[in-house]
Amino acid sequence: MFPWLEAAGWLGSALIVLSLTQARVLRFRWLNLVGSLVATAYNAIVGIWPFVAMNAAISAINVYWLWRLNRERHDAAVYEVVEVAPDDAYLLHVLRTHAADIASVAPRFVAVPPPGEERSAFLVQRADETVGVVEVRDAGGGTGVVELDWVTKRFRDFTPGEFVYRRSGIFAAKGFDRVVVPEAGPGELAYLRRVGFRPEGAPESTAWVRDVVLEGGR
Repeated sequence: MFPWLEAAGWLGSALIVLSLTQARVLRFRWLNLVGSLVATAYNAIVGIWPFVAMNAAISAINVYWLWRLNRERHDAAVYEVVEVAPDDAYLLHVLRTHAADIASVAPRFVAVPPPGEERSAFLVQRADETVGVVEVRDAGGGTGVVELDWVTKRFRDFTPGEFVYRRSGIFAAKGFDRVVVPEAGPGELAYLRRVGFRPEGAPESTAWVRDVVLEGGR
């Protein structure tokens, strides 16, 4: 057997095994697809037809799920935004369960608001699974400060938090016409503009909030 062919066989197997270690759904599917395609080609060359059929079927399944996941990633019909009280028992359970992961992306976030702080909390649901949490603090004067915009590892490639920002009525009902995103960079600004915030200078009729402020001058 040619050394390069044997190496390809090992590579396909390694990618399939690596895919099984991934928490992110999209990453798992891509790695598994590439690994199964390599394994299909390898087994076809060496003539192991039962494994050709198996890996070809796995490849087709991965292609279907990648198509479906990418089709649904910006589909408002797939995700539901549920407003809850900041001290809601289920919300606090989610925050406690994922405390270490949340601390890695929002180290200054405090799950229980201090006395006197007005905060709005939203769960992002995919069917009966909670895939994200957004919490916004009322800073007064029509300004809301995003304290937390967190997504579970499984859905971190899908940015489901965008569905909170898409729903203009949510923030309008809170009296916000200005949203501050602490420590956000250009990527976050592009994201917020893409999901519905009006860039500064755009006509007033194009959106429901006046602007987005990025602290730190970025």
